[in-house]
Amino acid sequence: MKRSLFLIPPSFDGFDGAAGARYPARREITSYWYPTWLAQPVAMIPGSRLIDAPSHGLSLDNLLHLARDFDLFIMSTSSPTLKSDGQFVDRLKAQGSSVTVGFVGPHATILPEATLKQLPNLDFVCRGEFDYTCLELAQGKPYESIHGLSYRTEDGSIRHTSARGPIEDMDDLPSVLPVYRRDLTIENYLVGYLQHPFISFYTGRGCPARCTFCVWPQTLGGHRYRTKSPNVVLREVEEGKSLFPQVREWFFDDDTFTADPARAVEISKGMKRLGLTWSCNARANLDYDTLRSLKDNGLRLLVVGFESGSPQILKRIKKGVTLDTARRFMHHCHQLGIKVHGTFVMGLPIEPRETIEETIRFAQELDPYTIQVSIAAPFEGTELYADAVRNGWIANGSLVAENGFQMSTLRYPDLDVDEIEEAVERMYRRFYFRVKPILRMLREMATDRRILVRRLREGREFMEFLHTRKRTGGQLPAVHETCSGDLKG
Repeated sequence: MKRSLFLIPPSFDGFDGAAGARYPARREITSYWYPTWLAQPVAMIPGSRLIDAPSHGLSLDNLLHLARDFDLFIMSTSSPTLKSDGQFVDRLKAQGSSVTVGFVGPHATILPEATLKQLPNLDFVCRGEFDYTCLELAQGKPYESIHGLSYRTEDGSIRHTSARGPIEDMDDLPSVLPVYRRDLTIENYLVGYLQHPFISFYTGRGCPARCTFCVWPQTLGGHRYRTKSPNVVLREVEEGKSLFPQVREWFFDDDTFTADPARAVEISKGMKRLGLTWSCNARANLDYDTLRSLKDNGLRLLVVGFESGSPQILKRIKKGVTLDTARRFMHHCHQLGIKVHGTFVMGLPIEPRETIEETIRFAQELDPYTIQVSIAAPFEGTELYADAVRNGWIANGSLVAENGFQMSTLRYPDLDVDEIEEAVERMYRRFYFRVKPILRMLREMATDRRILVRRLREGREFMEFLHTRKRTGGQLPAVHETCSGDLKG
């Protein structure tokens, strides 16, 4: 078995877009998600290790020093970090020419040959679900016998093996929680709407929804929800409870944990028996009885993608949830006391100025606990990207600014990139600078000192973000990067 190191290298300060997060850029407040996808093959390979440099503040020199003990390196990459990740590969190769280095993730899956051609020191990329591909690499199997692999031969040519099918028996995958315990400091993972410290992990892969902009189901997970059985999930959580007695909240990070409502309810009953608070990703189409069962069994918060307040845009992006359905869902959540973190996207096809106002008003009407406002990102491999290329919507190729904050790469006949970026700030201001959200935050801060300290920090970061955008006219200047100057992506 090869000495294998799985890692997320340093990148923009505060950026974890190559981890389990779906948000492709640095956030307005400090946030770090667990590298769950990368942790899974680590759990399968004896002697392997996981290093998440951004969340642990590790510099380039730190990582290169730790890398001396390994000979197989598998890195999670993303479109925004590809350049800096490639420069890190160059440094690894310069340190030890005999090491083998490869990439995993959506970008590598969709553009395997282009990625290998762009980065001459990269040895391979794994396509699709990479767990067993990584295992066979660590076992030293010949490249040509490993499904789902694109690799560089000795003569420099690039070859591709046949595709690897999706994993059908998810129960065969071991728990990632022991990997978290050994290799990660869980207190370093922060998400504004989750209690701290928290644990997030997957109990299944794939999402039946067909949203045109969502990169993970269209590149890695697929549209069929494949799951671990409730008994296996609860056995893992019970083990995790003993490993992490300090955890205050458990987050099921499946694309849509509630896609199978009966299974979600069954797992929730086990969470109640264990006395645990939990949250998950969901769609705004759950009925009242299901929501009540989940709430009665420990559910605290749902993360829900509302995306837009325009029925035309929702139809165009194949959201599959109407505005009235979302209103009814939120009414039930308010009745039951279920908190909702709502996500919205500016610049979806084909956004005019009027629909931005519709989305802002819709968010205010729904009044979720917190919101996230993103800019539509046309990742290659998505239907959104294909539509953007076909219709000439792409204004520039950069998804993020030099400091990791999102930029708009799309423009439409009635909406330019600057207006899309400005709409993000405007929506945040108009949602949060209202009486209801301010009173909510003040009540929380008055009852829990931990929340008080946390909200003060987040508030300072958020105001700095808004001030910076206003002062620079939407163009955020470069800031200090964890990885040092030679890795600017």
